Amino acid sequence: MSYVVVARWRAKPGERAKVEALLRQLTEAVRSEPGNLGFVVHRLREDADEFLLYETYTDEAAFVAHREMTHFKNLVIAEAVPRLERREIQAYALLD
Repeated sequence: MSYVVVARWRAKPGERAKVEALLRQLTEAVRSEPGNLGFVVHRLREDADEFLLYETYTDEAAFVAHREMTHFKNLVIAEAVPRLERREIQAYALLD
């Protein structure tokens, strides 16, 4: 059974372009991780500062490993988070 994570990011005023560039780099890196089944980033049509990340992993352990990757620490924690007004992360279970 897969492990699904939905994250919502809101860029601080003036930080949208840099956040978008970081997300493009992150997407490429995450998709090559073992255990990653999908990583898709969306931007809200009505508000370009709002991003939605839809992530699928083989299991929770793969998601935990993802958060330990160097690219996650560099691109997300060090670079993106300081440029965000808000960052929400939720994990979902499949409803059978």
